[in-house]
Amino acid sequence: MTYDYRSVFDGGIIRAEFEKAGIKQHFIPLIWKYVIENPNCEWDEFPSLPSGAYSLLRSKFKPLTSTLHSVVDSSDDVTTKLLVKLQNGGFVEAVIMRYDSSLGKYNGKPRPGGPRSTLCISSQVGCKMGCNFCATGTMGFKSNLSSGEIVEQLVHASRLSNIRNVVFMGMGEPLNNYAALVEAVRIMTGLPFQVSPKRITVSTVGIVHAINKFHSDLPGLNLAVSLHAPVQDVRCQIMPAARAFPLEKLMNALKEYQKNSQQKIFIEYIMLDGVNDEEQHAHQLGKLLETFQVVVNLIPFNPIGSASQFRTSGDDKVSSFQKILRGSYNIRTTVRKQMGQDISGACGQLVVNLPDKMSAKSTPPVTDIEDLCIR
Repeated sequence: MTYDYRSVFDGGIIRAEFEKAGIKQHFIPLIWKYVIENPNCEWDEFPSLPSGAYSLLRSKFKPLTSTLHSVVDSSDDVTTKLLVKLQNGGFVEAVIMRYDSSLGKYNGKPRPGGPRSTLCISSQVGCKMGCNFCATGTMGFKSNLSSGEIVEQLVHASRLSNIRNVVFMGMGEPLNNYAALVEAVRIMTGLPFQVSPKRITVSTVGIVHAINKFHSDLPGLNLAVSLHAPVQDVRCQIMPAARAFPLEKLMNALKEYQKNSQQKIFIEYIMLDGVNDEEQHAHQLGKLLETFQVVVNLIPFNPIGSASQFRTSGDDKVSSFQKILRGSYNIRTTVRKQMGQDISGACGQLVVNLPDKMSAKSTPPVTDIEDLCIR
């Protein structure tokens, strides 16, 4: 479906239209900055544009094609879920997570930093991957987001919090919407947003052909891989899409990526009781990863309804799993802090539900796992 108006943050389209009209490109970041500061603006209000730009913007672009439908705060007081309505009537969710990066220690020393926010962003409406532990997978795939619709989530969130980190871990498989992802990231890292590439993380189930070009297209970004099992048969059991990307091919792609990028890789591993959380699985994972430079992030399973076939691993199992990876294989391993469960804003819980409550309760800020990859 096509629309009469595109988002002004659809970078490739507005650049092409400006070039065709003979309008200088340097006006585009100025327009973006004005829209960020004046989200309800009309084009005629923008100062000092060439006359041709006004008619072009009025005829083909909207300052924002999406609207912030609702904002729901978690009782943990550090998580906020945004429900964003698209111009086609669909919805996507994004989550703001507030952290204090000065908490804890790194290499035995106090960590620098302070309070700031990370935005978990969506790249698709629904998802094709169908992971059995993920609520988004129950929606099926609806549509890709345009680069502008991706960037607009950052625009909406920036009105609520000072966003420093962006993680593509919301609805959808980012590498299955590759062109829009690349365009959106390039906009985010340029003027006026200027998000540092090393503070952007893209998560994937392991789309091998996209991983192969990820570093050359988006150098400096962090790559996170939703591995979730150390052997192919268990991985296929919980992630049907893994059949298309055999573990051996995925690991070869990651080896080449790390050779070219010289960057650590995040390994995301959801802990499912009796499925992938036994000691043998920890040893299998350790052997699979021992030649890589990785940070393993163990993720407690977040329930997605009473019909869920999985249970959350007990704290003792998670601790034992972590100790094996750390002690036997010297692999840096963290356990993800559970945030936003009460508003279905935790990992694996994003699925479009219209909110019916808002709540808040004071809780101290937590450390941010995304900081672990900052070099």
